[in-house]
Amino acid sequence: RQDVLVLTPWLAPIVWEGTFSRDILNAQYLQKNLVTGVVTFAVEKYWFFIEGFMTSANKYFLAGHQVNFYLFTDSPEKVSQLQMAPENHLFVIPVQSGSRWQDISRCRMRIISSHIQRQFQHEVDYLYSMDINVQLLAHIGVEIIDALVATISSWQVIPQQENKAHGTRPEPQGDFHYTASFYGGSVAEVYKLTTACFGGLGEDKENGTEARGHHERHLNKYLLQHKPTRLLSPEYYWDTEL
Repeated sequence: RQDVLVLTPWLAPIVWEGTFSRDILNAQYLQKNLVTGVVTFAVEKYWFFIEGFMTSANKYFLAGHQVNFYLFTDSPEKVSQLQMAPENHLFVIPVQSGSRWQDISRCRMRIISSHIQRQFQHEVDYLYSMDINVQLLAHIGVEIIDALVATISSWQVIPQQENKAHGTRPEPQGDFHYTASFYGGSVAEVYKLTTACFGGLGEDKENGTEARGHHERHLNKYLLQHKPTRLLSPEYYWDTEL
């Protein structure tokens, strides 16, 4: 494709539809006998999105490959009996809700980090975090697999004057601005990322400060200092407000 940027200044690929052969990548992935995990959170009112997310993710996320879905929720009794593909497994993990959504956001990084150490590192090779309040509309395949993967925010690709007019997203600091709604990579790299972000959020709390954007700000700080090895285009997580 000639209409989009397909390589970062540090030579990491930027994945757009039409820039890869999924058949070739699937064949290579199958030879390695890998398992990929997906972490998502459905806390408080977000339990409403569980069925829509899981139904679409079961159909479209790494279809035909082994995927473990780890659903953290404070309402496990509201998780219906979902019909999963034979190669997919759903694990419902009870979690307490926070007093504010900011607290839930802060705890998210801590929970992922601690569960990688205790459980996930023994069960999956790659791990991705996705927001629950989305539905997948097309296949997300093994083209997303790499050591440290970030998704370019869809707010970065709109004209700057429109971005300023909305007043809802900061201008990016660095090469790209990444969404915290979809990121991942190898278990080891995601552990480093979530541990660092949780540490930064803890320092903010101790100092009585609260970064606008919360864990997304800390994720972007980390990725500015530790360059992702693969970027996903905004096609992979498009904000419907746009």
